[in-house]
Amino acid sequence: MHIVDLSSPVDSEQYEPDPVEHTVLTPAQGARHMSEEMAEHFGLGFEVDDLPDGEFLSLDRLSLTTHTGTHVDAPSHYGTRASYRDGGPRHIDEMPLDWFHRPGLVLDLTDAPTGAVGKDVLEREFARIGRLPEPMDIVLLHTGAQRHQGTPKYFTDFAGLDGPATNYLLDLGVKVIGTDAFSLDAPFTDIIARYRETRDRSVLWPAHFAGRDREYCQVERLSNLESLPSQGFTVVCFPIKVARAGAGWARAVALVDES
Repeated sequence: MHIVDLSSPVDSEQYEPDPVEHTVLTPAQGARHMSEEMAEHFGLGFEVDDLPDGEFLSLDRLSLTTHTGTHVDAPSHYGTRASYRDGGPRHIDEMPLDWFHRPGLVLDLTDAPTGAVGKDVLEREFARIGRLPEPMDIVLLHTGAQRHQGTPKYFTDFAGLDGPATNYLLDLGVKVIGTDAFSLDAPFTDIIARYRETRDRSVLWPAHFAGRDREYCQVERLSNLESLPSQGFTVVCFPIKVARAGAGWARAVALVDES
């Protein structure tokens, strides 16, 4: 068994619609900071030169959304209504961990154009693989969007799922759907263009809005899905326990059975 990293980075040097702010307190600055803090709060200041190399510890401060880099969307991200349970949708820190350590399947959607993929495409892929997902399996969508990572195209040029395709996976018992794209839905620009043309409200973020009636999670902004076989691996994508949040970052990996 070997481990395949399926995560994309949180990188302040890459393009993001919501830019990442990353400031670093160096070890030398950390020494001065700690000396001042100790003196102010505990009256136990020390000389920076007393430390080896005049350094203490570095400190990174980041300002970013929970939807930056590889992350898991919680049901509360989809809206305040949850027709399937009393008390409203659950936040990311409330989700069962066993959802995020499950056998996986990869569907090849790299031939799909920008826009929304239908149920027929998923059925074709399951026929190619030779089986449907078992309940609780994690289904990963390899759209090829990773090739645009770090550029504006990453947010506008990719394939997502339409409503029937999303509900098809949920009907099969899938609770976690992953994608290497920015969103499980089609790009914002594509959705708005189709809505303006048709005035059909069903084209408005159907994959996300399905989560108001069906409890499930999305893993967005995965990477390296081309390195995986279609089946025969386990996905591990535990979300960070951010209290009362609609999403949490994840270091997603695949455990691939070499046999």
